[in-house]
Amino acid sequence: MKKLFTIALLALCFQTAQAQIFSGERVLNQQNFDQQRWSWGYFLGFNSYDFNFDYINYNPSPVTGQDFRVETRVGFNVGLLGNLRLSNNLDLRLEPGVNFNTRGFQALKADANTYREISSTYVHIPLLLKFSTNRLNNFKPFVVGGVSTSINLSSNENNPDDNSAGQFRMTTNSYYYELGFGIDLYLYYFKLSPSIRGVFAINDELIRDADPNSLYTGNVDRMMSRAIFLNFTFQ
Repeated sequence: MKKLFTIALLALCFQTAQAQIFSGERVLNQQNFDQQRWSWGYFLGFNSYDFNFDYINYNPSPVTGQDFRVETRVGFNVGLLGNLRLSNNLDLRLEPGVNFNTRGFQALKADANTYREISSTYVHIPLLLKFSTNRLNNFKPFVVGGVSTSINLSSNENNPDDNSAGQFRMTTNSYYYELGFGIDLYLYYFKLSPSIRGVFAINDELIRDADPNSLYTGNVDRMMSRAIFLNFTFQ
């Protein structure tokens, strides 16, 4: 169902953009929208989170070439948008939201069952700069970049149990940089902005086990999340 919904939205965006670029249409929707100093909206979207590992001593599995296997899944994003117009082609935006995601995690160098299912709920707060081209009919591409922080409500950071008791622990607070691109589509009643963005953690998120030789944490120097967001913003 999620895949069908995404495909349908992308098809609508493509058809609208194609009509604006190639049809020669000159009827402008939302003509004064971008003249507002402040504008507001909300977004819905999807995410896919992964882990990136740096090792103390890199000695991967001879079979897989990895120490760990991460199973990525599709999660859901929802949030609000506050946009400050700085100039005709530059905006500052705040996008506080909540991201829901589940990842599968497994240590490969063991005979025992090491699989963990990591469910995360993030309160995610990005501060972004949006660089736009000039508007072409009802169509305007843009790139976006900035920094963000998140609170992992499911981190287990203060849980005294670790992986020896089946608890995988992460830091509660994380920091990221973000880069992406999208399209503003000026529809009759509102502006729709589909965008895709890469999100990359810059701090170590792993809480170590009590055992310094832990299969899960002993050889890990840094563990950082990375994600792809596909959002549809309505203003």
